[in-house]
Amino acid sequence: MLDIAIIGAGPAGLATALRLHQQGFRPRLFETVSELKPLGVGVDIKPYAVKEITEMGLYDAFRAISVEAKESVFYTGYGQEIFGEKCGRHMGYEYDQRFVHRGHLQMMLYKAVQERLGAEAITLGTRCTGFEQDADGVTVHFDNSANPAAPATIRADIVIGVDGIRSVVRSKLLPESSRSHFSGITLYRGVTVMPPVREGGTILHIGDPIRQGTLIVYPIQDNVDGQGNQLVNWVIEQGEKPQSEEDWNQEVGVKEIEHVFDDCQLGFLDIGEMIRNARECYLFPLIDHDPLPQWSFGRVTLLGDAAHAMYPRGGNSVCQAFVDARTIAERLATIADPVEALKQYENDRREKVNWLVLASRGEGPEVVRRIVEERSGGKPFDDIEDIFPHEEALAIFSEYHAKAGMKIPTEKDSSQPGKYKSVFAVNQ
Repeated sequence: MLDIAIIGAGPAGLATALRLHQQGFRPRLFETVSELKPLGVGVDIKPYAVKEITEMGLYDAFRAISVEAKESVFYTGYGQEIFGEKCGRHMGYEYDQRFVHRGHLQMMLYKAVQERLGAEAITLGTRCTGFEQDADGVTVHFDNSANPAAPATIRADIVIGVDGIRSVVRSKLLPESSRSHFSGITLYRGVTVMPPVREGGTILHIGDPIRQGTLIVYPIQDNVDGQGNQLVNWVIEQGEKPQSEEDWNQEVGVKEIEHVFDDCQLGFLDIGEMIRNARECYLFPLIDHDPLPQWSFGRVTLLGDAAHAMYPRGGNSVCQAFVDARTIAERLATIADPVEALKQYENDRREKVNWLVLASRGEGPEVVRRIVEERSGGKPFDDIEDIFPHEEALAIFSEYHAKAGMKIPTEKDSSQPGKYKSVFAVNQ
């Protein structure tokens, strides 16, 4: 049986451990922080990723901590509707789409790893500092100053680097990959306790990227206060801001953004009030890393954000990591040579995910708001069909969904593939 070391115990690393355990392995996880806490804000879990969670045997637990997505609607900065589509089962997918607090998702996976592999499978407070590999295995070194009881060195047959956007494993394998790509855009990510918006399962995409920036709103927890209110996640993109630290946990106030969307009249949502009532707000520079030319190097490979850090547009980052986890577990279980198994895992995944990295850099499906802004001259319109036909919007969403691995099940040929030129720039 292979001795597998996973570096990182975020959602991706924990999911990898669970998938490997399903294939008969008993991996060990090593995490930098001394205590795992439910940090972060919201994540959008697409139907193909809900499938992965279901196959892990965790759907009921996941359903209990998340909110079902019912519809996704795009609006201009004035509050005029551009395009809407159903989500998950409501669109005909076999699995639903759900919104969840990232920290709650991580703790759910953490609990499952402890129950299935044992608490001893995870070593906290130990930061990977480097490794060397030879023909028989990998020697991994740790800074264990935060946990002197943890080992300073281990041996493993293979190592999977799942240590996030600032991956030490990636930097050792590909030193040139440390160069990040800053978009010039800063994200403000907050949560507010408030009454449900529309049907309580809506994700709103609001604003324009030229005049005021953009806003995404969706619920991540039902009845959070016992009075029927939801915990609502919101993300604002603002351009021309200085680059800050590449850290998801920089807490800030909301004064800079509370009046940005005062021109947007939705009728069912007071955006300014939602922002001012935020329970917490975090700052993060919109950063990704250039697509990697290689993930697997002998007995060491990369997975999740360490392999394909992407802008959080289109909601595919953690979802793709869950697919990575299943794929690597299947390859290691069916290919006797672990080096070859890691190569096959990379062959299955890298090219597909690199397309999403670049498509997300080019706005992903959010590009429809830019199209409308440019064609309308930044002014309200009388009829959206005159400037952005539904058929064209459907073609854009159909292409993106298919590339992400979730072709629209109810889609017919009436969208005329090829009639509209692709808007996703993948050569940047």
